[in-house]
Amino acid sequence: MKPLCLLCSAFTLSLILSGSAPALAGSAAERAILPPVQPWNGASRLLEAPASDPWRTPAEASSFRTTPSYDETVAYLHRLASASKKLSLVSLGKSSEGREIWMAVVTAGGDPSPASLAASGKPTLLAQAGIHAGEIDGKDAGLMLLRDLVVNGRKSALLDRTNFLFVPILNTDGHERVSPFGRVNQRGPERMGWRTTARNLNLNRDYAKLDSPEVWALVGAISRYQPDLYLDLHVTDGADYQYDITYGWNGTQAYSPAIAGWLDRVLGPAFDRDLKAAGHIPGPLVFLADEADPTQGNFHGVPQLRFSNGYGSARHLAAVLVENHSLKPYEQRVLGTYVLLESALRALGAEGAALREATASDRGRRPSSLPVTFKRAEGEAPKVPFLAIEARKEKSAISGEEKTVYTGKPLELSVPNIEINVPDQSVRRPRAYWVPATYPEVIDRLAAHGIRMERLDQPRRVKVEMYRLVDPKLDPDPFEGHMHLVAGTRTESREELYPAGSVRVPTDQPLGDLAALLLEPASADSFLQWGFFLEILQRTEYVEGYVIEPMAEAMLAEDPALAAEFQKKLSEDAAFAADPQARRRWFYERTPFADERYRLYPVGCEVAPAR
Repeated sequence: MKPLCLLCSAFTLSLILSGSAPALAGSAAERAILPPVQPWNGASRLLEAPASDPWRTPAEASSFRTTPSYDETVAYLHRLASASKKLSLVSLGKSSEGREIWMAVVTAGGDPSPASLAASGKPTLLAQAGIHAGEIDGKDAGLMLLRDLVVNGRKSALLDRTNFLFVPILNTDGHERVSPFGRVNQRGPERMGWRTTARNLNLNRDYAKLDSPEVWALVGAISRYQPDLYLDLHVTDGADYQYDITYGWNGTQAYSPAIAGWLDRVLGPAFDRDLKAAGHIPGPLVFLADEADPTQGNFHGVPQLRFSNGYGSARHLAAVLVENHSLKPYEQRVLGTYVLLESALRALGAEGAALREATASDRGRRPSSLPVTFKRAEGEAPKVPFLAIEARKEKSAISGEEKTVYTGKPLELSVPNIEINVPDQSVRRPRAYWVPATYPEVIDRLAAHGIRMERLDQPRRVKVEMYRLVDPKLDPDPFEGHMHLVAGTRTESREELYPAGSVRVPTDQPLGDLAALLLEPASADSFLQWGFFLEILQRTEYVEGYVIEPMAEAMLAEDPALAAEFQKKLSEDAAFAADPQARRRWFYERTPFADERYRLYPVGCEVAPAR
């Protein structure tokens, strides 16, 4: 071991010796100095296979120091499939770099087809790991559970009442961008993958826009297999606290209130009971207002459509976001995830019928209006218990501001539960949306989501309401491969000619809410705001000053009302008055020569007749 450098204090050395920081090697820039680790010896350690078991997973064989590569993971899956007819491997598609995205289908009957799973009558759990490939706890927990379901029989009884779908690595390309430097704030494994894909896309921002082949494949599997419950397995960033497994979902104020009620009533208590019994510390998702001061409150809201739990709520699928705590040891996190997966299967087997009733209720809802943004609830936030870790503030010579230092001391606090779940902006639910054939990339994505559409085989004129964009603004920097657009709108009644190949998207369908959130301009994850319609922002015909100047003079002389409107604009808008080009354009836009489709959002709304 190299001598300690001056930057490594006695405090740092104590962390290293206690196992809460990696052994010193290389330069200071290669050593992540993490807060003190909490001692743990949970009963879930009994889930580990003994050293003599030939079916030990690669992570178990390394005492959870390492996680297997993509090839090693796939090889272990193929061993399981060869050993048991209960497990089949299905390719969902390929990543950008050409790797197969495998899903294990585990069923007592042995037939992996969607039709067979549906015919079994059993509820189905879909769990997916590695959407952020450095956060890979779910993969190693799932491999252990698969073994115990189909090889040694320890958990095979779970298949009497449920089916299990498991995607061990969604971000396969990021998984293979592996090094000891994947996540500076995470305690193990020794080498881990990267957060984003080979195209630098964050897959947990892609559920709406479907840019990646990975999420496109996953959404396709959801549409084909129709799981009853979906778990998205992650690891946190951010603050230190006592919880090792946290989880959450969209609440009853969002798009699936009956499903949220089942999750609140059945799944949450099951998770808490089973995790505590196994020696873990379950808790709610943690999004602190101030990471160093939990007493400032923990935020809970309605996640957007781009996220897994927001997407699940919109398409009326019970979806749970699971976030293991990055500062807990890898073994503790993996075993906690195993307990959570088993708990989900048990709860689904016992209460699956009630979940299906709740799902049917939500899929049958047809609200007349749909919230597209949410705001904070008024009044003082209620206090809830929070299991924190003590932190103190010290002056930093690095940043010049105060830094946070966690002491490792557990604290029990009462903190504000800040809810952002009150509907803010809502839109009227139309009878249908009309998407012109000129936007096949939008139509293809609607189809990939499983949204039902009627495709025109010949042109049709349709009376619709359409949005004209007002004061559109593009973000200065790209985000997830797109230029984000926000704009006000005004509504126009029009008669549009939709060419053959255009689609009518009725909202009277189970995925009607999802269609609206994808197509309404005010929705934060609409295709418009993701920048799929940027062409409508550009002017393509212009007018010269020597043409419009005499036309404008004649227009003013001919129309006193127009003259009064122009004078009012000059007196009230100084920027307009000082901009000759804007003044000429003001007149040009009031002539039939101007482009009447400029800033016209091309998706039409078929409005239900008044009752």
